[in-house]
Parts: sequence; structure tokens; C-alpha cells
Amino acid sequence: MNKLKLCVACAPVLAALALAPAASAWAPAATAAVHPGVQTFTQGAQCTSNFIFQSGSTVYIGQAAHCSGTGGNTATDGCSSGTLPVGTQVQVTGASKPGTMVYNSWAPMQGLHEANADTCAFNDLALIQLDPSDVANTNPSVPGFGGPTGVAEAPTNAGATVYTYGNSELRGGVTQLSPKQGTVVQQQGNGWSRDVYTVSPGIPGDSGSGFMDSGGKAIGVLSTVQIAPLAGSNGVGDLAREIAYMQAHGGPGANVVPGTQAFNPSLTAAILGL
Repeated sequence: MNKLKLCVACAPVLAALALAPAASAWAPAATAAVHPGVQTFTQGAQCTSNFIFQSGSTVYIGQAAHCSGTGGNTATDGCSSGTLPVGTQVQVTGASKPGTMVYNSWAPMQGLHEANADTCAFNDLALIQLDPSDVANTNPSVPGFGGPTGVAEAPTNAGATVYTYGNSELRGGVTQLSPKQGTVVQQQGNGWSRDVYTVSPGIPGDSGSGFMDSGGKAIGVLSTVQIAPLAGSNGVGDLAREIAYMQAHGGPGANVVPGTQAFNPSLTAAILGL
């Protein structure tokens, strides 16, 4: 399978993924400067953030691990591709101070000599710790849709509806093009990834954006654009597996924070004519 990065049996896993507790006070969703879908910049490479995570009083924002890759757009194997180290500063749009990359799935896979080829190919999650001064200006709701309502295994059935919010700078700030609806086409990597089609497809800069299922559950992270066999589709890593790997291999004990806005994609879908 040819793929490119887009940078400028799961029940035991799900049982371990309780939602993060809500912070005592999130910024209002309508005015929050930091939220799912804001752009991130890692040494100039622009990506889209996915969800807000929390462990205790520490708050993180997620992006794709490959957003800090050093091997170019065709270097997609997390067990062999170069990556910037944990501790790298990341610019988070809306934040007053840089965040710090505290977890990158490629680092433990390489350090532990991960041998599972599917894990190497599709485990693509990084967490950026927000500066404490920016937490009060953060909200966990996904623009245009609300939610997430939890974490779930990505749908395996072809035709299942998914929702995402891409924020590539190539769209020139036209936010009406960011909320997208799509469908699952097929499963890849023994459950580690799904190929999806969205209207419109994910483009460079959408990398890392979060996907939700029809119930608003957080299910995946946009990782790649597929050249073959499904040209124009996107590879979406299974978020439940990625979080479980992080928690089992020295990463933060963080979980996805539920949105303060109810999940309701109907208005956005109507606007998009879907």
C-alpha cells in the first residue's frame, strides 16, 4: 500500500479508557482560543490537533506523531523513521506560550524495538502539554460538531459514518471547509487503521485531526493520504489502541476530555448539503 504523511479484539483496550475528568472550569466553547482542530507547528511543520487530553491537573492537546518526523513525507513507519525528541516545543495556535511534546508514539516503539509491523505502520499519536497559563483559555469541544462523547474502537463496517475537522493552512482560513463528514471504506493493519473517504478529502496540514463516529465517540487520528489502492482516501489510526499503547509504554496516563457542547452534527451536515 502506498501512503504519504499529511504534514503543510479491542474490548480490553476500551475497558481501560475511562474519560478524563472534566476540569473545574473550561473556557466557553464559543470563545476558547485553544480547542480541538487548532493548528500546531512543530519546527515549521503544520498539522491539525485532534482532541484535548487530561491527566490530573495537566492538560494536553493531541497531534499525529509524524508531525514531528524528520524523514520527509514518505517516512511513515514509526519504528524506523526519524523523529524530533520528546521535549520539543510546539506552537499551538491560540496558546500564549509554546506547548511541549511529552509523548510521541514513534519514540517508545523505536526504544523498545517494537516488532509488530501493523503497530509500527499505524501507531501515530503525540501529546503536547499545554502551558498551565493556557488551560483557562481551552475548551475540549470539537468545532462544528460538539463532542467528543467518549472513546470507542473505530467502526469496522464499510459505510459507517464518521466526522472530522481538518484545519490545513492550505485552505487559506476558510473555516467552512473544515468540518467534514465521511464513510469508512475498509479496515487495515489488523484493526490499527481504517481507510475513509470524506467530503472533502484530508489534505496536507489536516494531519493529526480527530475523527468521531456517529455517536460522537473519539475514534481516530488522521495519519496518511492513500495513493493506492484507494486513491484519495485517508488512513485513520485507531485512537483507542494508540491511547492504550501510550499508557502501557511510559506515556502520560491521559485520556480524552469530553466536550462541553453536546454532539450534534446535523446543523453542520445541513450546511454542507450532506
